[in-house]
Amino acid sequence: MTANTTQAFWTTGPLSGELRPTDVDGSLAGAGTNPGPPVRLRSLCSGISRGTETLVFRGNVPRSQYQAMRAPFQQGDFPWPVKYGYANVAEVVDGPDHLRRKPVFCLYPHQQEYRVPVGAVHPLPEGMPPRRAILAANMETAVNGLWDAAPRVGDRIAVIGCGVVGLLVAWLASRIPGARVIAIDINEARRQPAEALGLAFTTDESRDDHDIVIHASGKAEGLNTALSMLGMEGRVIEMSWYGTGKAPVALGEAFHSRRLTIRSSQVGQINPQQQPRHGYRDRMALALSLLQAPELDVLVNAESAFEDLPRTLFELATGQRDSLCHCIRY
Repeated sequence: MTANTTQAFWTTGPLSGELRPTDVDGSLAGAGTNPGPPVRLRSLCSGISRGTETLVFRGNVPRSQYQAMRAPFQQGDFPWPVKYGYANVAEVVDGPDHLRRKPVFCLYPHQQEYRVPVGAVHPLPEGMPPRRAILAANMETAVNGLWDAAPRVGDRIAVIGCGVVGLLVAWLASRIPGARVIAIDINEARRQPAEALGLAFTTDESRDDHDIVIHASGKAEGLNTALSMLGMEGRVIEMSWYGTGKAPVALGEAFHSRRLTIRSSQVGQINPQQQPRHGYRDRMALALSLLQAPELDVLVNAESAFEDLPRTLFELATGQRDSLCHCIRY
């Protein structure tokens, strides 16, 4: 290992990964539109984005989506070998004086040290614990989902799937005045974090008068349940991504008579209604500001060392672990 070589996690095959020597400057060539001179960072912690990263780890990215699904500082190509991830909190060890020794968030894979343009880093709000800040990418996804849902005061909103993104969406929606919000998951273990966030939780909801149902379970059954819960002119916001999987949709029954709508939401694009006023840095700054709520610490409920990452991701991808946001410690 040289001064410019570090360790990074790479997916190397189906359900297989390893730590590999990697050039600290390896991602600069693909820095895209991020402006400014490079800064060097040392990782403090990173988060596993469980849904997407386990799909990548299993090799379930459809060939047609190889380009669309590239992470901002990804190296390698799908299916593998590929260095993938986007929830890194690091300390600036070399860069502008106002950032040096400060913690920042970056959409970067799991890697001990790295160098990126200064425009790619987002300083954490004063006093924010780095461990909570790994939720920034998930919060950004939740914000985008609500921008797509466009809820109104007093709306009846259900969120199906109480993983990290689902719980964040429900938590944000519950702050809309007069909104009736219910968090739904067939996994009873999700009750505790949901109720810790002040949410009403159930494993089964039979009401069919919802204005909006946000689906984040990643399972086709959840999508069809979402359709059955909508009232007249109601809409499903589909936040699950199935990769190469299929999601048969029940378009019979009340789908036409109630004039229902299914709309996808994906964090790679900003809702056209927001684009004239909100760019990607604005959205990330908003996500970080929303993470100042200490009750959100309940979502980071597991931790392991960077050196154990190959085993950790294998256990998450094969269902041997049931954590929400898993923190990787450097």
